[in-house]
Amino acid sequence: MLRFVGRQATNVVRNSIIPRTASGIQNARAAHDGPLEDEEQFNSKYVQYLNRPDIDHWEIRSVMNKLAGMDLVPDPTIICAAFRACRRLNDFALTIRILEFVKDKCGNKVNEIYPYIMQEIKPTMDELGITTLEELGYDKPELALQSVDDIHQ
Repeated sequence: MLRFVGRQATNVVRNSIIPRTASGIQNARAAHDGPLEDEEQFNSKYVQYLNRPDIDHWEIRSVMNKLAGMDLVPDPTIICAAFRACRRLNDFALTIRILEFVKDKCGNKVNEIYPYIMQEIKPTMDELGITTLEELGYDKPELALQSVDDIHQ
């Protein structure tokens, strides 16, 4: 997971179990007596879970929902593992939802983070035959209404 500070990307230690507190990670550890995971442990935990051969649709959605609730953009390895899990279940719609979720998690840094994510996951997408949101035309709203502020101009 990357956290952008200015123009530089920095690694952030995070844990899916221990919540962040205003006074920092050390107080969260002291309050919950849990071990902190580094980035590689965090990523490998989710990749291993998504690589299970018996994973079902609900479990993929559950994992992605859990990641959506965290203050991070999922690592490309997690996204690729989720795509492979969707391929095993033949669930193309879920892959599109994952792509939309990842783009949404980029927030106001979408022009900086999303191209990097797409660059990293593109080989897996090509291997699995997954098209991008832009290729599908999902990056622009289809039935967008004209703003009421622009009607009388």
